[in-house]
Amino acid sequence: MKVLVTGGCGFIASHVVDAYVNEGYEVVIVDNLSTGKMENKNKRAKFYKVDICDEEVEKVFKVEKPEIVNHHAAQISVPLSVQEPLLDAEINIKGTLRLLGLSKDNGIKQFIFSSTGGAIYGEATKVPTDEEYPPVPASPYAISKFSSERYIQYYHSQFGLDYTILRYSNVFGPRQIPHGEAGVVAIFTEKLLAGQQPTLNHFPEERKGMVRDYCYVKDVARASINASKSKKVGIFNIGTGTGTYTIDLYTEVIRALRSKGKTIPNRFDKPKRDMARPGDIKVSTLDASKAKKELKWQPNYDLHEGLVETVDWYINL
Repeated sequence: MKVLVTGGCGFIASHVVDAYVNEGYEVVIVDNLSTGKMENKNKRAKFYKVDICDEEVEKVFKVEKPEIVNHHAAQISVPLSVQEPLLDAEINIKGTLRLLGLSKDNGIKQFIFSSTGGAIYGEATKVPTDEEYPPVPASPYAISKFSSERYIQYYHSQFGLDYTILRYSNVFGPRQIPHGEAGVVAIFTEKLLAGQQPTLNHFPEERKGMVRDYCYVKDVARASINASKSKKVGIFNIGTGTGTYTIDLYTEVIRALRSKGKTIPNRFDKPKRDMARPGDIKVSTLDASKAKKELKWQPNYDLHEGLVETVDWYINL
């Protein structure tokens, strides 16, 4: 079985590629390397340096003839989407539409899409939030992801293109860059290792910061494997269901670093502070019981275990 993974040299998708390769799939990567890195590329995967918004991607479909498309390439920064919504739409909506058209024309059997549970539900009144909750996207990034979901569903109903949409919570782990929805783990880790005091963003009424559902990237990568094997059509939350305040995440990052023998000065036990950024939401955790039931997926790592592996990777860079 051959799968084309867009953005396959990026943070999450490179782990998805690794998981596919380990399961015996033949993997083709399409990545323009705008944020992805060649050192993330799996040696057993074929690579094309191509932008999903470029017509050149059509040649990859014609030459490689994949059976599954796993679409992770995206503009991932919520603040940048607020600053440049047109750029966000150009990449996240038009890029997805190009891939959907090529998938329809080339007989793709399954289209897997990485969406966002961390942003798409907005300030949900039901927490943890399940897939039946009506999305209220709170940023252009979330709007572009939700729009892409609706286009995918249209291609299913109109052309019979089967799909699985995975709405991720805040993903963290090795290879993460300090941008995007869950970049806070990378930011905290990199700054502390560099001897700098990180900043905690928060709303005025909650100094502990935002509440987020942090899910380890290796657990998230398994969701794509389970989706490919089950071929279930639908939308699935991928998260832990557990909320963590930013200040508690910060404490856990320091704990993980110290457990690896790193000396973190006591003066850094408390971060600097700043106000919430445009597009930030206060609370976001996901109910992933549907994924557990239908995809046979559930997280294996708790927050501390994932952070220990994560900081170990940063230490050994």
